[in-house]
Amino acid sequence: MSSLINGEVGATLPAADRATQYGDAVFETIAVRQGRPLLWERHWWRLTDGLTRLKLPQPKQALLRAEAEQLCAGTSRGVLKVLLTAGVGGRGYRRPDAPNCQRILSLHPYPDYSADLWTEGVAVRCCQMQLARQPALAGLKHGNRLEQVLARAEWTSPEISEGLMCDTDGNLIEGTMSNVFAVRRGKLLTPSLEQCGVAGIMRECILELAVDLGVESQVETAPLETWLQADELFLSNSVIGIWPVRQVDAQEFRTGPLSRQLQNRIIEQGLAPIPTASALE
Repeated sequence: MSSLINGEVGATLPAADRATQYGDAVFETIAVRQGRPLLWERHWWRLTDGLTRLKLPQPKQALLRAEAEQLCAGTSRGVLKVLLTAGVGGRGYRRPDAPNCQRILSLHPYPDYSADLWTEGVAVRCCQMQLARQPALAGLKHGNRLEQVLARAEWTSPEISEGLMCDTDGNLIEGTMSNVFAVRRGKLLTPSLEQCGVAGIMRECILELAVDLGVESQVETAPLETWLQADELFLSNSVIGIWPVRQVDAQEFRTGPLSRQLQNRIIEQGLAPIPTASALE
């Protein structure tokens, strides 16, 4: 892993930074291909939206992009994490009147995912850990991910690739690291994120691709049991693109035509560093 802190190689983050003390930060996880952070403008928009909602100042986009490109130069495939913190604030919850935000960029190897996860689909489980309903933070990718950490700790089997998470009312919201889509009678469905969950960049792209394909889509609030009645089920994020779901606990699913069609569109448009189109035929 290589990193920059406020543009400097080898710099360190103060122990009193509010990201480490309280999770007072926002971040983005960005796929990198041929030295280029993919979907940069969309990630930038979500990053600045998060800063605005958390009432934090925004860095200059040109500066942040230059640092990202510096870090990613020469990387054929990787994952860039951009973390913007509220800076040092001393003990206590109150921020300084003028937060001195910190920029932390780190470059990581692309995960060693088997191509079977795209072609054959993934096995997932239903998590016991639930997501708290908090509309003020809904959609944000903020620095406090303890709910996801505890959910991911529920399994160790390498055969399970992801866990599904519901809110405290039992409605399916997302995976620990992904958004969820279902296909029912030709319609594309995805859970509402108005109360909790992360509004994924790839989720946004998929909804737009559905429009281009003439596929009706709908954001829906429904319990887990309703989603498990779908004809197709798949997961998405900016690093994996789309993973079809082949099994949820003991229930099996098939990789259907719309899941595959959307996968191929993502490949054609270069939206994620995933296998070639021939691998998905």
